Amino acid sequence: MRTISKRTQYGLKALVALGRRHGQGPVLISTIAAEETIPLKFLEGILLDLKGHGLLDSKRGKNGGYLLLKPPASITVGSVIRAMEGPLAPLPCASETAFRPCEECADVETCGTRIVMRKVRDAIAGVLDQTTLADVIRMVDESRRARAEQPLMYYI
Repeated sequence: MRTISKRTQYGLKALVALGRRHGQGPVLISTIAAEETIPLKFLEGILLDLKGHGLLDSKRGKNGGYLLLKPPASITVGSVIRAMEGPLAPLPCASETAFRPCEECADVETCGTRIVMRKVRDAIAGVLDQTTLADVIRMVDESRRARAEQPLMYYI
């Protein structure tokens, strides 16, 4: 099964970090790298790529850094993954945006593999396109609160 790259994982982490600070001005790359444990040089390229896809803006000089172009509630995880990885579908014949029939397929409309992979694509897209950066921030915060409220367990 296809997995997202470390680059995309780091990109999502960086966007969530910027989402937490949305409206507070630019954030230094070094701050994001340190807080999210992302190699600085790797993060520089990732943020430039995200800027090229219209998700970020950057400011130079003192008080410079990166910031989201839109509120976290209007950026979906699906849009980020598509920007960094391409189509969500596990096979090109199941893709909505980059359809390409398989060479060995005799009839793309009745192919069992394609029918199943379309369902997989639809399920993945359903989750990722309905989950925003604001949702991720909220889920992380709720998880942290729940964890902090759990009593410590000691094992003997």
